[in-house]
Amino acid sequence: MAMQDDESAPPAICVMAFNANDPSGAGGLAADIAAVASVGGHPVPVVTGAYTRDSAEIHDHYAFDDEAVTEQARAVLEDMAVQAIKVGFVGSPENLSAIAEIATDYPEIPVVAYMPNLSWWRDDLIDQYLDAFEELLLPQTSVLVGNHSTLWRWLLPDWGSERAPSARDLALAAADSGVPYLLVTGIPAAEQHIENTLTSAQTVLGSGRFERFEATFVGAGDTLSATLAALIASGNDLGQATSEALTYLDGCLEHGFRPGMGHVLPDRMFWAEPDDDDNDDALSPGTEGFDIPPHDTQH
Repeated sequence: MAMQDDESAPPAICVMAFNANDPSGAGGLAADIAAVASVGGHPVPVVTGAYTRDSAEIHDHYAFDDEAVTEQARAVLEDMAVQAIKVGFVGSPENLSAIAEIATDYPEIPVVAYMPNLSWWRDDLIDQYLDAFEELLLPQTSVLVGNHSTLWRWLLPDWGSERAPSARDLALAAADSGVPYLLVTGIPAAEQHIENTLTSAQTVLGSGRFERFEATFVGAGDTLSATLAALIASGNDLGQATSEALTYLDGCLEHGFRPGMGHVLPDRMFWAEPDDDDNDDALSPGTEGFDIPPHDTQH
């Protein structure tokens, strides 16, 4: 089959993702790459560090040097037209500073930032990271994504009311650092449901209610934020992109699977699974019973 030449090839929808490598495939760059590709984008992954983790818990994290992060990103940005940037967990204040500087140099590129739960980390490192995120990256962020309880602890640590803060309360706090839009997930709702709300400091722009799954998932936040970035990069307005990203995430969770002994992972390629009827002709005649030989050093 002939390949398309440079002029006839359609332009790629490039989404740059700053995140740590996750060897379990639960979250991190593995989630970003699969989610962006699943909705039609071209993932441009920038490795900011690496987790030591399995499907049950995070054991440790090793951050890359900020110069290595900068050189990865700038090499691609000078070559490709990147339509959106997603920022996940990048491991250090120095890396946050480097990414904020890059975002400043490319102000036309929207930035979707995701704040995960960092309770697995040392308290002093968490404080340093959150302070740097708030000071350096939030002023460059177009949309901040996070779970209700995580954002509450971070943005409103001195909340004194008996009622839980609303999504708009959190948006008001984020707006103090220059964030125009906030997507709050996991807001408790009645009858075993949760709400996900897109809001600004001025008004709630949209809210969707989804049935709560019994399983404990890992990687949902990275999946949602990467999908949102890719849909924005594709030219969707923020409301439409948010609605489609939440619907996609719901499908990923509904088809979730447990590859190890820990938590359930979102199936980011659930839409590509064949129907049962399609499996009947999966093998050509004569291929049944072919066993892969054991992995050894003898040939």
